Amino acid sequence: MTIYPLLTVDDLAAYLSKPKATFYAWRTRQLDPRAVRIGGNIRYRWEDVEAWIDQHIEE
Repeated sequence: MTIYPLLTVDDLAAYLSKPKATFYAWRTRQLDPRAVRIGGNIRYRWEDVEAWIDQHIEE
């Protein structure tokens, strides 16, 4: 089992080439990948981000 570090909003924004503000806006509308709150901070698990990307594949 490979353990990946949790992503911050900055990490996710860089990975997907989107501004951080996009993820904050998506979060209020529940459009972002599943997230966890740790100590008041939002973090994303790689597997949740990958699943979210898979849900948005155009056919």
